[in-house]
Amino acid sequence: MDNKECCPRLIPEDWENRTFEWEDKIFLKAKVLTFMYIPLNFGHVMTKLMRKLEKENVSSPDNLCLSEHTSKWNMNLYLAIDKEMAGEKIAKLNGKFLSKVYEGQFQETQKWFDDFNTYAKDNSYDIQKTYMWYTTCPKCAKKYGKNYTVIFGKIEQGI
Repeated sequence: MDNKECCPRLIPEDWENRTFEWEDKIFLKAKVLTFMYIPLNFGHVMTKLMRKLEKENVSSPDNLCLSEHTSKWNMNLYLAIDKEMAGEKIAKLNGKFLSKVYEGQFQETQKWFDDFNTYAKDNSYDIQKTYMWYTTCPKCAKKYGKNYTVIFGKIEQGI
């Protein structure tokens, strides 16, 4: 992939209203500093992670990178990888995950979360934990004319 297209184009239908069963899905873990939930060094951290992958000849399926806001001041990143990397912080996710695609600016995040939670409830799912996937960098979002975000929720079937 050349520098003009650093982020692959998302096909929303592949992620819209879907459930995924993950068993020991491997992620490279990193932290991002935030200010009032706004990422400050996201691009720097992603560049560093991608360089590590390139150096170790590891790939990231779908460039899937989940963000977990842990406070107003930081968030965890989980970059999906196809094999473990020695000496790196690795996380493995297990369980059933619901996904839904949204398009727009980050200011709409609360509206998206409200919609996601309603969708889950309407389908008898209990959300245990949520993650955000910001699918493209700002340059690629501008190039594609779409700024997709996918919300993932770890779910249990409700009663």
